[in-house]
Amino acid sequence: MIAIVGPTAVGKSELALHLAHYFPVEIISADSRQVYRYMDIGTNKLSSAERASVPHYVIDVVEPDEDFNLAMYHQLAIEALKAIQQKGKLPLLVGGSGLYVWSLMEGWKIPQVPPDQQLRRRLEIRAEQDGSHSLYQELQDIDPVAAAKINPGNTRRLIRALEIYHATGQPPSQLQRKEAPDFPTLVIGLTQERCELYRKIDRRVDRMIQSGLVGEVEQLLKKGYSYSLPSMSGIGYKEIGQFFRGEMTLPEAIDKIKYETHRLARHQYAWFRLGDNRIHWFVTSEAKAKASIVDLKRVKGLIEGFIS
Repeated sequence: MIAIVGPTAVGKSELALHLAHYFPVEIISADSRQVYRYMDIGTNKLSSAERASVPHYVIDVVEPDEDFNLAMYHQLAIEALKAIQQKGKLPLLVGGSGLYVWSLMEGWKIPQVPPDQQLRRRLEIRAEQDGSHSLYQELQDIDPVAAAKINPGNTRRLIRALEIYHATGQPPSQLQRKEAPDFPTLVIGLTQERCELYRKIDRRVDRMIQSGLVGEVEQLLKKGYSYSLPSMSGIGYKEIGQFFRGEMTLPEAIDKIKYETHRLARHQYAWFRLGDNRIHWFVTSEAKAKASIVDLKRVKGLIEGFIS
């Protein structure tokens, strides 16, 4: 399996489509937002024509109001991986969700614990009343190893870790072991000079607005999907929701989307570190041919050496 990783907007999907012209690949998405149906513009999904040109997996797999977690993603991705390999083709994992990428590349064994909606609601109320730090403190007491891997402000992941503990009686870190895959893996990383990346992000946000992001959020609300859903907390959807509620103007919402996307890009570098020797890094530049794509000859040479 080959993975293409890096921050948002750096050109991962574009590179994957180019590689599909040279290698018999099928693509597994590693994007935590593209799993939701009807959420196309704000998650920057490829067009239906682009996805038709090469098979894609783990996109549009749940409704916006359905639960989705790492265990569900891992199961779907493993099924896709096996299906691609059985066809004699090369699985290409593409995305910026470090949790999803490394769960596959490192062979995480994830506990299959179903959601406990009553427990979740109790923990959500606690977080609303006392702050997410109260949940973080509880997890620290139960499992300091798991707590150290979660941002104290990430309520969803804290609740999931506590949910696993309450269901199994065991610290989540003891259940989430790793078992290296029994096939070779290659990780290609794309990076870009920070100011250039931010400019690209800003232009992409502007295109999303021009393509109808406001209308997409409006349609989701008309379908009955609530502002409070985890799917609607994603960058773009949250800020346009705030615009609809009169909490900010549309220009303010657009600026906030850009700011939060910059912040996301910085966070993704915590998952994909430039000094990580498992990742073969390539620098993209808008000065290069084919719109920000790296030197295809070098990337192709790396892959040819890997698969031979």
